[in-house]
Amino acid sequence: MRLQKYTAVSHIAVKEDTIDIKDMKHVEGQNRGQVIAFTLSTCVWCKRAKKLLNELDIEYYYVDVDLLEGDARQQVKDEVKRWNPRGSYPTIVINNEKCITGYDVEEIKKAFG
Repeated sequence: MRLQKYTAVSHIAVKEDTIDIKDMKHVEGQNRGQVIAFTLSTCVWCKRAKKLLNELDIEYYYVDVDLLEGDARQQVKDEVKRWNPRGSYPTIVINNEKCITGYDVEEIKKAFG
């Protein structure tokens, strides 16, 4: 089992904006571009999506939206809805170009070859 290093970041570019989230976590792996997973801490599908990204050894950032408060939470929810109008989780954004919604194993594997 691979050890993972989690580090917080102060901001990350998403579409035209920058999200300032002190609680955004970084998981090391192979750099396949900017990968951001918007998740919920209690969501089994979100946990499975993060586990799959780990198994694929993909470097990614994630934020558990339900653990955010105030303006930061609303800002992230608004960003999720720009990519995924249903606002469902997980929502995975790849290189500000592609969005995968839900735990779609085949789509995630396809996106990373």
